[in-house]
Amino acid sequence: MAEAFKNLLNAAGVKRIARDLEAAWPAFPSKRFISQATRGLEALELKARSRHIARALGACLPRDVTRAMELVIASLGPPLTATEGYGNEVMRLMPLSTWLHEVGPQDVETALRANRELTRRFTAEFSIRSLLLAAPARTLEALSRWVTDRDPHVRRLVSEGSRPRLPWGERLPAIQADPSLTLPLLESLKDDESEYVRRSVANHLNDLSKDHPRVVLETARRWLVKASPERRRLVEHGLRSLVKAGDPEALALLGASGEALAISAAVTPRRVTVGQSITVEATVKNEGQALTHVVVEAVVHFKRPKGTSTRKFRLARLDLDPGEARTVSRKFRLVHRSVRRLHAGRHRVDVQANGRTVKAGTFDLKLT
Repeated sequence: MAEAFKNLLNAAGVKRIARDLEAAWPAFPSKRFISQATRGLEALELKARSRHIARALGACLPRDVTRAMELVIASLGPPLTATEGYGNEVMRLMPLSTWLHEVGPQDVETALRANRELTRRFTAEFSIRSLLLAAPARTLEALSRWVTDRDPHVRRLVSEGSRPRLPWGERLPAIQADPSLTLPLLESLKDDESEYVRRSVANHLNDLSKDHPRVVLETARRWLVKASPERRRLVEHGLRSLVKAGDPEALALLGASGEALAISAAVTPRRVTVGQSITVEATVKNEGQALTHVVVEAVVHFKRPKGTSTRKFRLARLDLDPGEARTVSRKFRLVHRSVRRLHAGRHRVDVQANGRTVKAGTFDLKLT
């Protein structure tokens, strides 16, 4: 079994932070910091560990926030030379991000520099958000300059740090309300040479689609004109939530109209117990006259004490020639999860292909 992610923030990482800070500032009280940061650490989960170490860091750095941030910058060491494959050792810097998020608004200019340097060694997508909330105009101005930075980690921060719905990050209501604040940044990065950056642009576009689908569809239409294969993949990924919802315009933009499809589906077995599996099978035929890209999904309506909870699961993405039919299937193991507890009763399953939905059937779930 893989080691719990929280264990990446451990006593060894705390000692490494202390050693790096002491090298930058010999007066840093390493022993006090290590004692405070490791006391009770093992009992905490990941984010709580980061906050705990960050509090100890704040207690041991100079009270002058500008001076403290300068020392942290000096302690960071050499930047990453790749965008992947550098391992989990950089996780030791997560508490620095947590601390920077808290103190950054007290000196925006120094904090911008600190965020730029931190993202070159770890990530600053969370810590820069406090600046976007406290000083949005100045922070967006800095991001607009960073779109041409030589370091792909910095260019990715432009997109990832300003995502309005970043997982694990606080929401950015102003950008949720007005996508024009960040769309120019995405325009500048949509053909970035780094897939690492382009992937972030796609995720940002997908965030915007949840609040402004029309704006995103219009953007996607423009970007698809004479698009390179790389840009097309970006757009497909950026439209994934709209495609999953069966939005007909998003599907049409990607050449995935459902009008010419014939669909049949089934779910087996009809009775199942928690811990066992169901299989959803679908046959899709292209009855049209042109090649059609098809996104096939299972839609499971989970029984709840009050009503149902619907989840979609990808079955396949297909390119079907005229007259071609394909059968796809997927097995789903029914187990309790931290985000979804199962309940006994009858569950309905549908299959959706390019926005068209057919009934696959039902299964009765028993808890034991």
